[in-house]
Amino acid sequence: MSLKKILSGTGVAIVTPFNEKEEVDFDALGGLLKYIVDGGVEYIVVLGTTGEAPVLSREEKIEIIHYTYSKVNGKVPVVVGVGGNNTHALMKDLKEFPLEKATAVLSACPYYSKPSQEGIIMHYEALADHSPRPLILYNIPGRTGKNMTADTTIRLSRHPNIQGMKESSGDFMQIMQVMKHVPEDFLVVSGDDAVTVPLIASGLDGVISVAANAYPRKFSSMIRNALSGDFKTATAINFSFLDAYDMMFAENNPAGIKAFLSEMKLINNICRLPLVPVSASLQERIGRFVKDFQDK
Repeated sequence: MSLKKILSGTGVAIVTPFNEKEEVDFDALGGLLKYIVDGGVEYIVVLGTTGEAPVLSREEKIEIIHYTYSKVNGKVPVVVGVGGNNTHALMKDLKEFPLEKATAVLSACPYYSKPSQEGIIMHYEALADHSPRPLILYNIPGRTGKNMTADTTIRLSRHPNIQGMKESSGDFMQIMQVMKHVPEDFLVVSGDDAVTVPLIASGLDGVISVAANAYPRKFSSMIRNALSGDFKTATAINFSFLDAYDMMFAENNPAGIKAFLSEMKLINNICRLPLVPVSASLQERIGRFVKDFQDK
């Protein structure tokens, strides 16, 4: 079965909670997973940038993967993030990480190195050749410093083990070119919460969301309404989230969403350096929003 049939809808790029010692807070992670899955989302994405994967040790990543499988317990699919700019190290991770229960692997475009488009293609083809699970590409030039062009994505979509794309370029024309030319069963999802509804109107299959960490029920309802063609309802819900989107990304992701979740008493408001919690003034604004906004 294609990823498009399994992963259309709302995926959640789950945060990694930490305790006061900056250790992974597995109790909080378990509670958050239950809250999100019970909220009706379609799948979980673990160890993405929102999960602060760059500052987690290899041992922590493996433990988090196992823990996520055990807590989700097959209720929804799990996608595992395996990304970076060291192609050969990632090939080793794909061989050694516990990916048997993963539905797919999400891998961001190599950051900082700024490879050519040919380099990006060869990087992803090497990963796809070594991945035991289907690969989802991830284009987010605002973080990586390099845009994957539509032509690059279209060429990679022909690889049998590359079955999806998370697009966060913000370039509607580029995204529509991708959707027009990739195979019919190729999954294309948004990485930008705020523009997902209009992109679904152009043919997008859903989203891997940050906001759905805090508001899984309302956010996933919005996406299902959009996918079913009820854009009046979906747009109204999206408009209700606009202030939240602004606050979530005003200073940093995941510091913003962690501030929301801490106000909801779901996790501690702790990040690992180089990330720090949001400013006191923004935290106060988030607190007021959380008090008034209901996830219904």
